[in-house]
Amino acid sequence: MKQYIETRHEKFITDLKTIINIDSSSDNKDGIEKVARFFEKRFTRIGFNTEVLFLGDQKVPCLYAEHLPSKKPFDIMFLGHLDTVFPTGEVEKRPFSIKGNRAFGPGVCDMKGGLLVVLHVLETLRHEVLLEQLSVCVAFNGDEETGSDASRDWIMAMAKKSRQTFVFEPCRPGYRFVLQRKGGGWFNIIAKGQQAHAGADPEKGINAVVELAHQIVKINKLNQNAVETSAQVTIVKGGDKVNIIPNKAQAWVDVRILKIEEKERIESFFKTLAEHPYFKGSKITIQGYINRPPMEPIEATHKLWELIRSTGERIGLSVEAISTGGCSDGNSTSAAGTPTIDGMGIVGANSHRADEYAELDSIDNMVLLVAQVCKAIGENS
Repeated sequence: MKQYIETRHEKFITDLKTIINIDSSSDNKDGIEKVARFFEKRFTRIGFNTEVLFLGDQKVPCLYAEHLPSKKPFDIMFLGHLDTVFPTGEVEKRPFSIKGNRAFGPGVCDMKGGLLVVLHVLETLRHEVLLEQLSVCVAFNGDEETGSDASRDWIMAMAKKSRQTFVFEPCRPGYRFVLQRKGGGWFNIIAKGQQAHAGADPEKGINAVVELAHQIVKINKLNQNAVETSAQVTIVKGGDKVNIIPNKAQAWVDVRILKIEEKERIESFFKTLAEHPYFKGSKITIQGYINRPPMEPIEATHKLWELIRSTGERIGLSVEAISTGGCSDGNSTSAAGTPTIDGMGIVGANSHRADEYAELDSIDNMVLLVAQVCKAIGENS
């Protein structure tokens, strides 16, 4: 198996260049579909039942593929996303490139490299006549970077039909995999007051910016280090002209929670903000919610991780499990009760930045590791 994977190293890089050089931002449905069609052809070629779906009101392109479907659960669900955060035109500015041991380009590690790990693992298992031992499904959605609103229910439904889920977000440098993620959501606070002349008769006004400032102080107290909850005010807007008391101001808050029990407390807190304005006569409205539950490891998750760790050790790869504050679709599969391991893609860093990169020498290692883990699962299924 190792030798076969090594002979396909250049093929992996060629595939990576092909899909990196397709703009596929979350709002570029044509680009997302092009990437989906690339995978549709390859999965079909190795015998998968494959379909490009268009989910939700926005008709988000998603790819679904299955092998040996049956009434029993899938042995493994392979999960990834086709979209990137980079706008259309980014590829023209900085197409796929290689410098030393690193590959660059929009979405190179987040997560087009990870999608190719899935493809090359399954192609390897087919070549080694090991695929017939496994019942697997592949779900690549096209709206992860905007919250997976159209695809979340679909992903969770597939997870409930699967014994375990592998998520192919980038593996962290040093071969660090993700077993736990914080849940998250957002809230928008709008304060409305009364406009007035700031110099001639300010007493006739109700300053919405000052009202909002008092609410922000309350919100900041939500940050609880003991329970690892964070509530970060990230955008604030208010006022039109320097000589006018502003009648409207608003703020956006990014919230992260480690434990599902925090969801109710946080959402209740924001609901009650509207009931306690600082100024008499001002009005506060709240929008938003916790839309991604925490990814919390269960006993079966730790058992699955031990298989990955021991397999890595056997092939000479030292791996590590970590927790992170960022969210992924692994939050949803975990909430569905499915043991979930994230960070199964190629090693990389600087996601969502122009200097995002993937480590080329991790390609063969990750394909081999995942393929060997799948082999072990197949032998014991």
